[in-house]
Amino acid sequence: MSKTETAAREPNTRGDASYERYWEEMPCYLSVHDPAFRIIDGNRRFREDFGESIGEFCYKVYKGRDEICPDCPVEATFADGQSHPSEQLLTTRAGAEVPVMVHTTPIRDEAGEVVAVMEMHTDIGEVKRLQALLQRSQERLGQLFEEVPCFITVQGPDRIVRHANRKFRETFGDPVGENCFKMYKHREEQCLVCPMQQTFDSGETREHEEVLFTKEGAKLNALCTTAPLRNADGEVEAVIEMFIDITQIRELQSQLASIGLLVGSISHGIKGLLTGLDGGIYMVNSGFAKDKPERVEKGWEMVQRNVERIRSMVLDILYYAKDRELTIEDVDLAEIVADVREGLEKKASDADTELHIDIPADCGVFPGDSQAIRAMLLNLLENSLDACRMDSDQNRHTIRFEVRRETLWMVIEVEDDGIGMDRETREKLFSLFFSSKGVKGTGLGLFISNKIIDKHGGTIEVDSEPGRGTQFLVRLPLQARPSTKPETEGA
Repeated sequence: MSKTETAAREPNTRGDASYERYWEEMPCYLSVHDPAFRIIDGNRRFREDFGESIGEFCYKVYKGRDEICPDCPVEATFADGQSHPSEQLLTTRAGAEVPVMVHTTPIRDEAGEVVAVMEMHTDIGEVKRLQALLQRSQERLGQLFEEVPCFITVQGPDRIVRHANRKFRETFGDPVGENCFKMYKHREEQCLVCPMQQTFDSGETREHEEVLFTKEGAKLNALCTTAPLRNADGEVEAVIEMFIDITQIRELQSQLASIGLLVGSISHGIKGLLTGLDGGIYMVNSGFAKDKPERVEKGWEMVQRNVERIRSMVLDILYYAKDRELTIEDVDLAEIVADVREGLEKKASDADTELHIDIPADCGVFPGDSQAIRAMLLNLLENSLDACRMDSDQNRHTIRFEVRRETLWMVIEVEDDGIGMDRETREKLFSLFFSSKGVKGTGLGLFISNKIIDKHGGTIEVDSEPGRGTQFLVRLPLQARPSTKPETEGA
C-alpha cells in the first residue's frame, strides 16, 4: 500500500472497529481522493449508489465527466490545505441526480503535507424540494401582488415607497424610492390626514377616501385601506396601502348631487335677473303711460340686458345638464370680441388691469358655435381678471388676449400676470364645481369652457405657477371635427 493510501486510510484502520463502523454508517457519501483525483476509499452509502469505484477519477464517478470539474473543492483543498464547501449535482450509477452540499477536509502525513482529501457529500434533495416549493409560493404571492386589480404600495416609516404593484406603476409611474405624497398627490409635503401614519402610530388598519392624480394628471377618487406589516418582534416595520378606484361611483353620485347644487347655486341669480326684468318692464310700461320715450328706451335696455343674462345662464346649464348639439356657422372672433370689448375694458379698468387685445384684420372665420365660443372667451377672460384682482402683491396688472391663425388651428391665447396656480389647482381646474375663488366662484365657468372647446374638437393647455401668472392656450380646428375625449362630467 502506498504512503498516500496508508495515510488516507489511517483513520479507518487504527484497530478500533468503532471507527470503521462510524465511517461505514455515516448518512452521507464519504470518499477519499488522491492528488490525481482518483477515489481511494468510500463508505457504504457511496458504494451503494456509485458502485465499486475505487481507483476511478472522482469527476468520472460523480459527474460522468472526462476532465476535472470547474471550481473543484478537492483541487482547492490540495492547493491551500483548507476545507472548502460547495454545492454540487451528482449522478448515481442508476442515473439518479442527487443535489449535495460538499465539504472537503485535508488529510496530512507526518510532515504536514496534504496527501489526500476526504470529501463529504450531504444529500440536500429535501432541502432543494422545500426551496423549490418556497420559491413557487413566493412567485405566486408575487404574481398575486402584481396582478391585484387595485393600486398597492408598501412603505416604510419615512413615507418612502419600497414596493408597488403593476397597476400602480402603470397609473402613477415607478414610485420606488419616492415619497408617496409626491407620487399620487403631487404634493411637496405630507398630507394633513395620513392613514399610513395613523397605522404606524396605532398598529391598526385604517380606511380613508382620497383624491389621487395619475402621471398624466387625471384625477381619481379612491378608497384607501392601510394595514401594518410586523417584524418577528411584533413591531410595525412597514405598512401596505391599497387603493380601490371608486371614480365612477363618485361621478354617478356627483351627477345626482350636482343637480341639486346647480339649482341652489343659480336660484339666487335667477331671482335677481327676474327682479331686473320686472324693473325693466315697469319702466317700459310707465314710459308709455306717461309718454316718456327716454323712460321706455331705458326700460327696454334693462329688459334686453336681463334677457341676455338669462339666455347665457340657461346655455351654461344646458351645457352641463345635457349634451346640447352645436349650431355650426362661420365664427368671426373679431366680431365677437368687438361685441364684448367695451364691457371687458370697463371691468379691467375697475380692477386696475390693462387689457391688450390683438386680433389681426385677416384672421378670418372658422366653423363653430358663435354663442358657445363667446361664452368660452368670456369665461377665460373673466377668470384672468379674477386672478389679477386676487393678487395683492402688485398694484397694476396686465391681461394679453391674442388670436392668430395657424395651418390647422385658430389659436387663442389669454395670458395674465395675476396670482397664478400650483399644480394641484391646475389639475382640478376644469372639474365641475371646483373654484379657487372660494364663495366668489361657482365652479361652472371653466368646466363649461373646457367642454365647449372639447365639443369643437379643440384643445386647451394651461401654464401657470404661483406668483407668475397664468396662460391659457386654446386651439380650435379650422375644419369641423368631433370631440375625441370621453364624457367626464363628474367632479
